[in-house]
Amino acid sequence: MKLQHIALVCLLTLSAENVTAQMLHRPDSIYTFTDPRLQKKHPWRAAAETFGMNVGVWAFDRYVMNEDFAKISIGSIRRNIKHGFVWDNDQFSTNLFAHPYHGNLYFNAARSNGLTFWESAPYAFAGSLMWEIAAEVEPPAINDLMATTLGGIALGEVTHRMSSLVLDDSKRGFPRFTREFLGTLICPMRGLNRMITGEMWKVKRSHYKYHDYDRIPVHFSIGAGDRYLADDNNLFRGEHNPYLEFRVQYGDAFDKVNDGPYDYFTARATFGLSGNQPLVSQINLMGKLWGVPLKTTTGMEMMFGIFQHFNYFDSEEVIDGSGRIPYKISEAASVGPGMIYKFPQMNSLVNLEQRVFLSAILLGGSLTDYYNVIDRNYNMGSGYSIKNNTILDFGRYGMFALNMHLYQIFTWKGYEHKDLETVNPLYLNAQGDKGNVMLAVVNPIIELNLSSHFKANMEVSYYYRHTHYSYHEDVRYKTFETRLGLIYQF
Repeated sequence: MKLQHIALVCLLTLSAENVTAQMLHRPDSIYTFTDPRLQKKHPWRAAAETFGMNVGVWAFDRYVMNEDFAKISIGSIRRNIKHGFVWDNDQFSTNLFAHPYHGNLYFNAARSNGLTFWESAPYAFAGSLMWEIAAEVEPPAINDLMATTLGGIALGEVTHRMSSLVLDDSKRGFPRFTREFLGTLICPMRGLNRMITGEMWKVKRSHYKYHDYDRIPVHFSIGAGDRYLADDNNLFRGEHNPYLEFRVQYGDAFDKVNDGPYDYFTARATFGLSGNQPLVSQINLMGKLWGVPLKTTTGMEMMFGIFQHFNYFDSEEVIDGSGRIPYKISEAASVGPGMIYKFPQMNSLVNLEQRVFLSAILLGGSLTDYYNVIDRNYNMGSGYSIKNNTILDFGRYGMFALNMHLYQIFTWKGYEHKDLETVNPLYLNAQGDKGNVMLAVVNPIIELNLSSHFKANMEVSYYYRHTHYSYHEDVRYKTFETRLGLIYQF
């Protein structure tokens, strides 16, 4: 009887070990988001990191750079609270790219501590509010609060998800170092938290992958080539610049299961590699916040949703040109409805997809011809945008796309009846030249497949601006740029 009991115990033990081994090799057991131990949220640690980030940046500005704006006191904080918010005069890249990027760090302090998309959003707002009121002697800026919060959420969720594509806790040695380095480069706060918790160097046999490509497909590509930026719409007077570009389509717009915020998004980022033009020349982000599929009887797939948009176009005057800046366009805080639909296959045409979006712009910016105070040569305001994206995919031959953006931005608060010679520019509190601007960007793209991974890329971007000024002459301006390069599709 005792021998039978021992045999039964051994049998049960072996069965349990087999079940455990099978569980460890189940497809869902390799992903970190199925590990209950990693789902714990740390909101207080996220808050401490947000606070510490502001203190660290302020201390650097104050004691290393010895900046006057960082010489705060209890009196300056009281004065900022009493005076309230203004529109500041920082340069275009600072207000409409650097501040959203800083907001992405606040957002990811929470996101990388286990909080959800919506739970992380208040951290971007709180971090920005603390900085505006307590970390500078200059009056708090309403445009910074909006750009840092809403732009930071857009950049933050995209960088959080993109870092998941490279992380893999089963790797060792140099491959592991490379993945951790890239993950930290993409999402610094996630890298910091992985270092704090020790996840950066832990090697795991289960729950080691951070993205399921079968569940959420990802199409990622890197492109490089030459960009010709025309001066004042002149075909033979312009500037050539090398560029590097990253594109990603994350998820399936028509997925009925994975329909959380940013389970579907598209992103495009272009970096200029010459000293004369901005390093960050273009960023286009579109993320689905909510969506619902629509039924059709024609075989067409349709989806209606609410989308967040972040668009940024920046340039400087070309070398030996007319001295006119080609364009500066920002849609830093924008959200609205959109429709995506895919037609059934037609003959040799593999795929025809159409996307239409209408958005409310809470904060946008555009180059101005008159306002020039401190570092600002652009107007800010609010308005709306309409976007149309048409994609014709010809399968093994290539692809044609037509992107059309129309922005209407209204500058409500001008500086009329104020003497710019006597008013302290820090307290001018103007969005710029009162009026409105219509901006159009038309971007046809042709891609030819050279192999299974390499493509030739040819595209043109046409920029048109019509600015109506309430107290100045109206201005119309147009120009274009061309790109020729190679794309590697992963």
